[in-house]
Amino acid sequence: MKDQFVVPARLRTTSFVLLGIGLLTLLIGLFAFSGEHGSTRFWAGILQNSTYFLLLVLASTFFIGATTLAHGGWQIGFRRVPEAISMAVPVLGAILLVVLGFLIFGGKGHIYHWIHPEGDKVLEFKSPFLNKGFVSIASVITVGAWTALTLKIRKMSLAEDTWTMSPDAGKRLLWRNTVWCAVFIVVFALSVGSTTPWLWLMSIDAHWFSTMYSWYTFASTFVSGMSLIALFVIYLKGQGYLQNVNDEHLHDLGKFMFAFSIFWTYLWFSQYMLIWYANMPEETVYFQPRVWGPFRPTFFLNLIINFICPLLILMKRSTKRNYTSVGFMAGLIIFGHWLDFFQMVMPGTVKELHFPWYELGLGLGFVGLIIWITANQLAKAPLTPKNHPYLKESIVHHT
Repeated sequence: MKDQFVVPARLRTTSFVLLGIGLLTLLIGLFAFSGEHGSTRFWAGILQNSTYFLLLVLASTFFIGATTLAHGGWQIGFRRVPEAISMAVPVLGAILLVVLGFLIFGGKGHIYHWIHPEGDKVLEFKSPFLNKGFVSIASVITVGAWTALTLKIRKMSLAEDTWTMSPDAGKRLLWRNTVWCAVFIVVFALSVGSTTPWLWLMSIDAHWFSTMYSWYTFASTFVSGMSLIALFVIYLKGQGYLQNVNDEHLHDLGKFMFAFSIFWTYLWFSQYMLIWYANMPEETVYFQPRVWGPFRPTFFLNLIINFICPLLILMKRSTKRNYTSVGFMAGLIIFGHWLDFFQMVMPGTVKELHFPWYELGLGLGFVGLIIWITANQLAKAPLTPKNHPYLKESIVHHT
């Protein structure tokens, strides 16, 4: 069985080209954007991309953790794909920490207004947790925990390849994986599912708040993460790898993409409807520039790409088992939720709609980095974890 991935020259070249585009865009932005307004767009674009792509690759670790706790076996045949993607978490986490360091300690109050709360009663009231020390320490601890647990889960998986499997060894393996994945899920719930999106993103509009914001952010990045996994599975299948993965597995990945697109829409509607119904100025101020202001086009384009398209295309069983349609929708969903993060960040910073050449260029750079890291990690170990006790369940999987 063709089970040892070798990075094709074309894929490596593609990753380098995309990385080059990202770095070139960063340099152009560094010289093209001048003054406070230009500086705002420069840093807002970096913040948008670094947070989005970090949470996107972190979704792979969450997928491994959630399926392990559920004792799922269907995903074992391609488990090494989300493992490889998750290895981008330490790199992208370090990039985000550097960005946050510049924003918090570099006096970038035009991004995070809470850095200078003096004279603002709302910001002074929130200053016990919206302050330089708390946000920076919480960010370091959070990214550090994500990194340590992601590396631990990957290390355990690779070590299992050397085991001589027996019933007792299989039980020990499952118990060890379950414990560490449970620890990660708890950390994930307390960070992505709770406080982290508040500190990194919601605090851009520091006078506004939503108790649904973190779940909204999770839904956006998780469906994008599942789409990224699907894209790599489709690519590897096209290269003749993952011979134990078939239409049944693709169907389940498509169901995740469809289901969480609907879940994201449910949160999108619930957050908007409750704020619209209450009609309280301190809450509606968030939606005013997005629905009735300059960002109105991106607001509704966001809904079309992330809800209407998945609903119409992925609802049918046949399209979820078609490699072309799933691949197309995976790419569209990743772009759509990148656009979602664009309209989450820009109205509170730049405050005017612009053609996002700079933000897109940076995004392509992050895509190139993820491709390069994932490809190299895929080549470091067999694509099938042969000693996993649930491997047979994955091979005979039928939906």
